[in-house]
Amino acid sequence: MTESTTAPDLRTGRCQCGDIAYEVAGVPDDPHLCSCGHCTLLSGSPAMAWVGFCRETLIWTGRGGEPTWYSTWPALGRGHCARCGTHLVSVADGSDMVMVMTFSLTGQSDGLEPVGHSFRQRAVPWMTVTLAPDPLHS
Repeated sequence: MTESTTAPDLRTGRCQCGDIAYEVAGVPDDPHLCSCGHCTLLSGSPAMAWVGFCRETLIWTGRGGEPTWYSTWPALGRGHCARCGTHLVSVADGSDMVMVMTFSLTGQSDGLEPVGHSFRQRAVPWMTVTLAPDPLHS
């Protein structure tokens, strides 16, 4: 792929300050919300929105290179910008997938509506979520 910006399945994302930027390609997988204790503390919100891509397609393109990594579970690393603090990705050890924070994608969240909600039982009681139909099970 020499002209990566023309690939229809290419998506780009970045942190708030623009230091850390990335590209991912391919069919998005498992768009979902997560209300685990780590996600709610990291985001300061009742849930984080994630979507998966094949890990081998992830390319760091920003002037800051790779994000700073922090392990929130024994085998799960989360990447964030050391400059502005934006959380961008989550990668489990040995996984072929990288989970990208949906809204770190640059204006390309259409079609990535969550189909699942991890740790829904831990979500705040006032949060009401209508999930999109899962295209794999429709």
